Amino acid sequence: MKNSSILQSKTKLTACQLLLLVIIFFFWWLMTKPGLIPPFVFEDDNQAAFFFGEPVQICQVIWDWFFVNLEIYPNLAVTLTETVLAFVFGTVAGLIVGLWLALAPTAAAILDPYIKGLNSMPRVILAPIFGVWFGLGIGSKVALGITLVFFIVFFNVYQGVREVSPNVLASARMLGANKSQLLRYVYLPSATSWVFSSLHSSVGMAFVGAVVGEYLGSAMGVGYLILQAESTFDINTVMAGILVLTFCALILDLIVSFAEKYAMKWQPKGGQSEKL
Repeated sequence: MKNSSILQSKTKLTACQLLLLVIIFFFWWLMTKPGLIPPFVFEDDNQAAFFFGEPVQICQVIWDWFFVNLEIYPNLAVTLTETVLAFVFGTVAGLIVGLWLALAPTAAAILDPYIKGLNSMPRVILAPIFGVWFGLGIGSKVALGITLVFFIVFFNVYQGVREVSPNVLASARMLGANKSQLLRYVYLPSATSWVFSSLHSSVGMAFVGAVVGEYLGSAMGVGYLILQAESTFDINTVMAGILVLTFCALILDLIVSFAEKYAMKWQPKGGQSEKL
């Protein structure tokens, strides 16, 4: 009975989300279709379509990409490869360095101003430098994405480990836990929820790194397609590229959510507590 009510609530939630999406696209189509309503923002009703694109035309571009000329597949493969590599390497590096500095207060104190300085640096300005160092291929895009993902994961892991309850640590040590056992059974579980919280933000940042790198220099990728469309003021193709990237980011975020659900099975759900 309980599972049935949960399923019904999830179905209703999905239906509401889809309905909201339909409403957004209908409003978008209504406001940009020339001749349907009198213009009240622009002097000419064709200007809205020029600046924001038309949903029908955008869907046509996406359809052509995927089912007619198949142009999107090699470009999307390049962008996804750059994104996934930046996401994985940035996450691993942030996890390792975050754990290390959280457990090594002296090293953390020494490196603190340097880490804060690197984090405050606008990483987008590194894209041309990475282009010189690693060329205009995948390497420069991955490097830029890593710099965006790393700090998000690092600060969350660092904070999660440092917020371990001293009482829990004292109890574990009294029970004879060594350093490796403390790391495995105390520190890592404490940081896990922080890690997955950061991963949801890191997905978008990995895409930003890939697309910005493609903007500044590439011959392949969805960012390259968007740049080419912008140079000819083809707003429909620009919007189509943005929607494709958004959909891919949502898929990657969904994968992270499944991994989070699997890894956090031990944690009670919100509003629940262990029964005595």
